[in-house]
Amino acid sequence: MWTQQRNFFYLAIVFYLSTSAPAEDAQIRLMDPDKSGSTQCYGRVEIYHNNSWGTVCDDDWNLNDAEVVCRQLDCGPALEATRSAQFGEGSGEIWLDNVACSGWESSLIMCNHRGFGTHNCGHDEDAGVICSGIRVAGSQSVLCSGRVEIYHKNSWGTVCDHSWDLNDAEVVCRQLDCGPALEATQSSHFGKGTGQIWLDDVSCSGRESSLTECQHGGFGTHNCTHSRDAGVICSGAPIRLAGSGSTQCSGRVEMYYQKRWGTVCDDGWDLNDAEVVCRQLDCGMALSALQSAHFGEGKGDILLDNVACSGNESSLTECQHRGFRMRDCKHHEDAGVICSDSTDSIIPVLRCVFLPLILLLENIALHFYYKVIKKQKSDKKENDETDVSRAEEVEAEEEAVQEIE
Repeated sequence: MWTQQRNFFYLAIVFYLSTSAPAEDAQIRLMDPDKSGSTQCYGRVEIYHNNSWGTVCDDDWNLNDAEVVCRQLDCGPALEATRSAQFGEGSGEIWLDNVACSGWESSLIMCNHRGFGTHNCGHDEDAGVICSGIRVAGSQSVLCSGRVEIYHKNSWGTVCDHSWDLNDAEVVCRQLDCGPALEATQSSHFGKGTGQIWLDDVSCSGRESSLTECQHGGFGTHNCTHSRDAGVICSGAPIRLAGSGSTQCSGRVEMYYQKRWGTVCDDGWDLNDAEVVCRQLDCGMALSALQSAHFGEGKGDILLDNVACSGNESSLTECQHRGFRMRDCKHHEDAGVICSDSTDSIIPVLRCVFLPLILLLENIALHFYYKVIKKQKSDKKENDETDVSRAEEVEAEEEAVQEIE
């Protein structure tokens, strides 16, 4: 009897595990009717659950959700979270609704949602994504600088530097949301890549929306080795100063990342960090690194935390930090700066330059004041002593006159 109960108990455990396990292993794909099926890095989002493919409803669908999908598919950063069946209406099940990702989950099903198959949507609300399909990598690469790699046929590959110039780099930097291009690097400046060399003889006008739209010799057609891998150095994520009482060169620090503005946490925020911001904005030298939401609390994402600049970086994204959206802050800790070219800078200038001078003059004045007072007291004492001596002389003279009489 005990053996039968134990076997039943084991079977119950196996059944529970087998029914709950797929949530961790659900497959995902992107579909585009114009491409007759699945695509690499853009399309309608579909997930595989209970032995069938189904779609995702676009209620609350945003760039954080798209970021998780693009990462899960190894397709680079998300560019857009599409709605209203932009890539056509799917069929069959609608598996997820009200998906709410933080942006850092490793799989879409790890995000908060209503539960598999629970929704109030039709397929005219199918969600989709557009991923960049491009990234920067290599030794000493940062968010906006590195060896250029593109995703094709389910693998990442590099770009040959034949004819590689600033127009090509400009397209890459725009595609990565990294501001204007500063340099188009050649000869494996960021180290040699591995695997495929996907593009060669790239020739962009600089206005294309993606590198693959530029003229090139065809995917996989090249006469290069990885010693010729191309790279880019971009100016960095766009930055601005905002908030109550802000000016062009003073305010709450905000960065533009993945189509949205976000703030910077003040943990570790100091004058070196402010120096980089002021230089990036061409606002002169940093006068003050402000903390505790001095210019008011921002909204949306807090993009950076524990920023540690040396002060020599060309953009804030080149400084050490915990990673995008990796923070333990609230908006009451938003960081700010006052740069020397700011109209508000007269206050810190007066404080830093003229206040010590005023204190010096005050000390000199006090010194002379006390010196004068001391002199006056000394003179008064001498006068008093003279008066006493004169009185004694007069008294002595009077006594002498009286004795003569």
